[in-house]
Amino acid sequence: MLAMFFWAFIIGGLICVVGQLMFDVGRMTPGHTMSTLVVVGAILGGFGVYEPLIDFAGAGATIPITSFGNSLVNGALQEADQHGLVGVLTGMFEITSSGISAAVVFSFIGALLFKSKG
Repeated sequence: MLAMFFWAFIIGGLICVVGQLMFDVGRMTPGHTMSTLVVVGAILGGFGVYEPLIDFAGAGATIPITSFGNSLVNGALQEADQHGLVGVLTGMFEITSSGISAAVVFSFIGALLFKSKG
């Protein structure tokens, strides 16, 4: 069990280090960095590489933003098999809708509770 926590920490930390390097060395904006990490997760998911990473690292691979891209691709592929081209569009949002909804709701609550610095 300790090894599971160790690898989750290492893999999740490495994903975060890559994101931080994109900020610091690549001088990318937060939006560009997040978009790039989502696309990388989607590409890895499309090639079937991200699922074994999740099996190995657990939360270290499911918590970072790269997992969102993987979820989008998995949903699209699952629904495309059943419903064709329309399934590609609906499948992406079917699997990720709870995460998107939570982000909207918690952002709204945060905006109500805290004053913006800008």
